[in-house]
Amino acid sequence: MANNPIRRSQLIAPFGVGAMLVVQGGIGLLTAGLDHWYEREDGTKNNLDLDEYIIEEWRLQKLLQVDHFRLPPDYREPWRYDGSVPNIGLTVPFHRFPRWHFCPRCDLLDERPLSERGRPKCPECQSDLFQVPFVSMCEAGHLQDFPWREWVHRQLIPTCMGTLRLKATGSASLSGQKVKCDECNMERTLSQIMTAYPDGSTFLSKELVGDGTIFYCPGYRTWLGEDAKDLCTAHLRGSLRSAANVYFAQIRSSIYLPRGNDTVSDELINLLSNPPLSTVLKTVLDALGGIAIKGNLERAVESMIRQERYAAKFNPYKEDQILRAAYIAFGDRGTSKALEGDDFPVGEDDLRREEFAILQTPIDEELLSIKQADLKNYERDITQYFSRIMLLDKLRETRAMTGFTRVFATNGQSLSDQKAMLRKTAILSNNWLPAYVVYGEGIFFEFDEERVISWEGQPEIIDRIQNLDRRYRRVQQNRRLQAQLVTPRFVLLHTFAHILMNRLTFECGYSSAALRERLYVSNDPERPMAGVLIYTADGDAEGTMGGLVRMGKGGYIEPVIRRALQDATWCSADPVCTEIGGSGGQGPDSCNLAACHNCTLVPETACEHFNRFLDRVAVVGDITRPEIGYFQI
Repeated sequence: MANNPIRRSQLIAPFGVGAMLVVQGGIGLLTAGLDHWYEREDGTKNNLDLDEYIIEEWRLQKLLQVDHFRLPPDYREPWRYDGSVPNIGLTVPFHRFPRWHFCPRCDLLDERPLSERGRPKCPECQSDLFQVPFVSMCEAGHLQDFPWREWVHRQLIPTCMGTLRLKATGSASLSGQKVKCDECNMERTLSQIMTAYPDGSTFLSKELVGDGTIFYCPGYRTWLGEDAKDLCTAHLRGSLRSAANVYFAQIRSSIYLPRGNDTVSDELINLLSNPPLSTVLKTVLDALGGIAIKGNLERAVESMIRQERYAAKFNPYKEDQILRAAYIAFGDRGTSKALEGDDFPVGEDDLRREEFAILQTPIDEELLSIKQADLKNYERDITQYFSRIMLLDKLRETRAMTGFTRVFATNGQSLSDQKAMLRKTAILSNNWLPAYVVYGEGIFFEFDEERVISWEGQPEIIDRIQNLDRRYRRVQQNRRLQAQLVTPRFVLLHTFAHILMNRLTFECGYSSAALRERLYVSNDPERPMAGVLIYTADGDAEGTMGGLVRMGKGGYIEPVIRRALQDATWCSADPVCTEIGGSGGQGPDSCNLAACHNCTLVPETACEHFNRFLDRVAVVGDITRPEIGYFQI
């Protein structure tokens, strides 16, 4: 990081563990595993304070079964700071990848170690060597160099170790790229090395030898070092190293919710939940067996209170308040020994339901401030469709990386398998995940439940969305996509969020990637949800300048919603956009109806569902049937 700076947030996504990137000089790098983060390159360990990087987010910790999260280290140049500043010189390790290089002058293929630095020279003609543009990977997430020797010699274990050359014959296709061995004169083009079949097999695996023998993925986890390897039975496929499907970061996020009550303040709970006090409590609890039961917590709190350096922090509180706060902070989750296994009783639905309940209530806390807007101050033609509008002056979102996939955005891995991809050592001995925190503001719209129920019961809408649901289920099997219940309510809220975000970028001046959506959807008749949070959360000032909350006030948001709905009635690609959506579908995996880049799609970082499941007709109807839209303008 010292020579090639990267933003800390980018080390979560898109350049997290296992991702490839190109830095100054055109050098390709591979982000290494978490095992050696927070270490200096020279190996010295003096004046380290890792508590500085610890993030506590109690709900996300429960969901992801970790003790805490950590910010990626920021590089502090030694010459800028004196010895009293901790964590000077910490870097994030990267490997040079691909290891194979080619010479544009003599076509030589030369393999270099992962630790190679600078611009290597060709051993034959002394020209600069450049990394090859091809790699190989599998659906299980493994990544390695393209098997050049195996491919040209058509052998699973090549016996010839002659010099290889990569020659371009003039054609722009893969068949115009040819690898040749000087020793045995065997040669082979790269034709079809990227071909994959619907059953999951690939041309590279089936035809490498050509006699029916399958060349399975060797299981290399190159980002963890040259000797990191798994058993793997997936088919290996070739790819350009810059291909979009080489890396999909798996990110989970949550909005901070207070835990305080009438007897224990949220301020005290946060004090105990964050370093250095959280570290002290965890150390004592681990010494007592690792479980935060009442007796252990009492002893841990007593031990902490007696320490003089922390006495001033506890002066405003009584001992029983401190104990109750400690139980809230630790008693509901314990430490790593209490979090083993994948069947933890907290899921994404629980996370969203907790947020939905809090977003309906005015709150004024340090990290979350919610005000309820008086609907009497809004124009009736807009507010009739909503039961609540809440203005969030302050919110905190934690985004954590749980793993990554290749080839497909999801591959069915369990949470523990995903986390195991991030490090070489066992996670239970070092139970944390990389994350970063952003602050922002937002507007929460709760849709009128009676109107939603009446609208989603229309036969035309039911039939329209059922077709979309069936289409996605077919694609889901072929593309290994995540299960998603596609309902009229879900499509309505999702599309409304998109068209409103697109309009707000014009009205507020936010960039198109600065706004995000967070959907709260459930058709459970006993606990229904129909809410949309439009928020901005960035690491810079753009996320907290108050512009979005101001636009949510009466007299401001109504014309914005009207313009958004009017824009949705007619797309610049109509009638094609509407007609294609009503027949075969369009967009990613044909999982959109009347929705395209001209009217509804947003940057993928702003959307929770990769710009799928959108339909303008569900929001405003179409030109022949405007009455089937939820909003009647």
